[in-house]
Amino acid sequence: MLHKSSRPGYKRVIKKTALWLIAAEAIGFGVTYAGWYRLNTNRDFRHYVKENYPTILESYYQLGEFLGGDSAIRSLDEQIWVQQRAVGESGTKS
Repeated sequence: MLHKSSRPGYKRVIKKTALWLIAAEAIGFGVTYAGWYRLNTNRDFRHYVKENYPTILESYYQLGEFLGGDSAIRSLDEQIWVQQRAVGESGTKS
């Protein structure tokens, strides 16, 4: 009599696990890219991140300086934020 051997189920588990890992990695990449894009295009968001998560903004600036070799964004942001702070303080003193 012939015995039917069951197929090993580990191949199916490995395939499903690999698909879940690839999907999770793609979602993680998308979220990270969306955050970087918002930091890169929105000065008000950079100011929010500076106030609440300064290490993230510092990492963003360092990466930009490493890749581009220019610290123009950091200095421009600081100049604008200082001007806004000065205008805000002079407006409240009146």
